[in-house]
Amino acid sequence: MKLEICANSYQSALNAEQAGAHRIELCSELNSGGITPSYGLIKKVISELSIETFVLIRPRSGNFVYSKAEFDIMKQDIIKCKSLGVNGIVSGVLKDNNTIDEKRSKELISLAYPLPFTFHRAFDLITNPIEGIQQLINLNVNRVLTSGQKNKALEGLTLLKDLQKEYSNQIIILPGSGINSKNVGKLKKSGFIEVHASASINVEESSASNFDNIPQTVSDSEEIRKILNVITSS
Repeated sequence: MKLEICANSYQSALNAEQAGAHRIELCSELNSGGITPSYGLIKKVISELSIETFVLIRPRSGNFVYSKAEFDIMKQDIIKCKSLGVNGIVSGVLKDNNTIDEKRSKELISLAYPLPFTFHRAFDLITNPIEGIQQLINLNVNRVLTSGQKNKALEGLTLLKDLQKEYSNQIIILPGSGINSKNVGKLKKSGFIEVHASASINVEESSASNFDNIPQTVSDSEEIRKILNVITSS
């Protein structure tokens, strides 16, 4: 089983590498669900670290229905990521009716090629997950990051297991959200080959108050090692 760490900073990426994680999904603003990281952050991670790095392409927080201007930004970000040497792309687009926007998603997948493409948790908002997973397979998506359409992956385990049983030979089902060293064993027993976790802890603020009242978080090396101990044990 492989462990992907959702890394929201250079320090989180470094911690993931040093702890032995197999891959990172690099993003920023994890507290708002994650958005595309800066050019400088991507370049520093790619040039200074050796861990496999997928990059989130999401121009803003909120829904996954994008304007033409936002979609143009996403395409330019993929082009830039490829030029920097990233290992994979994480993205996806929905329509107003909460179905997968196949035309736009296909455009992103084609632009990312030959890099592997992960369809992110926009999948958890679609109205028909079975139809959706079949659409992603037809689009040649490599993996789908999902919590089983629940807030946390363990709450959505029934759907996750159904998707794993029916479609794992065609697309990688990547469970994510709320996964930690205490519950990852349940996913291992269910036969998943990859899991996604942030392993985040709050960083102590140097001042008495935080400007925007949002705590700074970092992926914790110790927790990453604990997760790895569970998923690599016999």
